[in-house]
Amino acid sequence: MTDSTINISKKAFFKIAVLLFWLAIWQAIYLLVQNNILIPAPLEVLSRLKELVLLRSFWVSLLFTISRVFAGVCLALVLGTALGFLSGLNRFCYEILSPLVVAIKSTPVMSFIIVALVWFGSGNVPVFICFLIAFPIIWTNIWEGITNVNIKLLEMARVYRVPRAKILTKIYLQEIKPYFISGFLTIIGMGWKATVTAEVLSHPVHAVGSRLYDARVFINSVDLFAFTLSIIGISLLIENIIIRLFAGSGGSRTNSVS
Repeated sequence: MTDSTINISKKAFFKIAVLLFWLAIWQAIYLLVQNNILIPAPLEVLSRLKELVLLRSFWVSLLFTISRVFAGVCLALVLGTALGFLSGLNRFCYEILSPLVVAIKSTPVMSFIIVALVWFGSGNVPVFICFLIAFPIIWTNIWEGITNVNIKLLEMARVYRVPRAKILTKIYLQEIKPYFISGFLTIIGMGWKATVTAEVLSHPVHAVGSRLYDARVFINSVDLFAFTLSIIGISLLIENIIIRLFAGSGGSRTNSVS
């Protein structure tokens, strides 16, 4: 058995041990409370989750929620990156957009959801809320990346009359890459939370958030916990896939424009 295989086995064993530890804590709380409405039994929730994954309606709701997260995050990535880039290069653009970003950060999500319910249909509210939560994060990260670009590299590029296109690709884009990846990973988790929260309140036909709302209305704690576990599981899976895609590139920066 190679060293890499041993390390992978150790990591897998450690993760399983941590999972079992928290399941044991959950079981202990259940036994202490002795109230299935407040805290359902872990085995009962896992059994219900096993039933849910065999239902077509579960996957339809999950796919609709994923599509809303994807739409909101992509919209935030495009606009946040473009406007963050412009704000980093142009002080006037920063002064115009900065108050808007601060206002979005400071306003309670609930206020945005209520306004969005007036503006949009129930299916579009979660996309809008996901975008609003994700946009300031990406904008701020890209702006910070631009403002922290190595000045010596830019001066060297001007001295050697490096074409602007190469300055853009070899300096700016490489320098902001870690900031972009960091922001991207952050908004994946935030996007899930914001989208599901908006779904609970807007109650679209196909949505995991709507199923959470139904579970609350019917005081079905088992379903509530089961759907919550599914959200956590899918969110972690997507986040790990993205981390693997970006593995090794998050902290890489170039020191050459050649």
